[in-house]
Amino acid sequence: MSKVEVFRALHQGRAPGDPLVLPGPWDAAAARVFAEAGFPALATPSAGVAASLGYEDGATPADEMFAAVARITRAVDVPVSADIESGYGLAPEELVERLLEAGAVGCNLEDSAGGVLRDPREQAEFLAGFREAAAGRLFLNARVDVFLYGDKDPERAIERAALYVAAGADCVYPIFAPADVLPLLRSGIQGPVNINARPDGEGPSFTELGELGATRITFGPGLQRMVTAALREIADTLA
Repeated sequence: MSKVEVFRALHQGRAPGDPLVLPGPWDAAAARVFAEAGFPALATPSAGVAASLGYEDGATPADEMFAAVARITRAVDVPVSADIESGYGLAPEELVERLLEAGAVGCNLEDSAGGVLRDPREQAEFLAGFREAAAGRLFLNARVDVFLYGDKDPERAIERAALYVAAGADCVYPIFAPADVLPLLRSGIQGPVNINARPDGEGPSFTELGELGATRITFGPGLQRMVTAALREIADTLA
């Protein structure tokens, strides 16, 4: 079984309360820590990678992002999905080839740019082009930014998700969706649903999020920021 097949299978048949938890490595060293801890797959956070490279979130050049992903995938044997923001203006065919060259098994693609939501039908066409170019070789996680940049209406999120699933998305990611709307989202979205959680224990537990409708859980840059805060405390003791 190929790595993408393994990754895809991890999303299927999960029991309520047992979501797939995907830590987000920002570099090769972090990836090795997570893999050695026993996590079956990983998902890079664009903001965490950006911070590790000295960039603000959203400002990482495409070449540097793909190079960082390649270093991470080389460091571990488990499948790694990559957050490639909104695609860096690249055509679907080029995105697919860059991801495959970097060793990724899939990616996140955002439906906003510069803090503005994209037209959902145009985004669906873009995702369909990506899906066609990937030809089953990559797992597509379509981010829905309604709760981040839109009106926070769950029905709008469900409408966008339906278009993206129809376009071939393997999973939908309504980022920053509140826990209390997860049952509504779950009832209206076909297929796996990615929900972001806080890694510091604040908010619902992973089990609770799974019971509410989450298929998989990611943390964005949360883990990288926790490590940075810990490093800052260590640095203070040395100063």
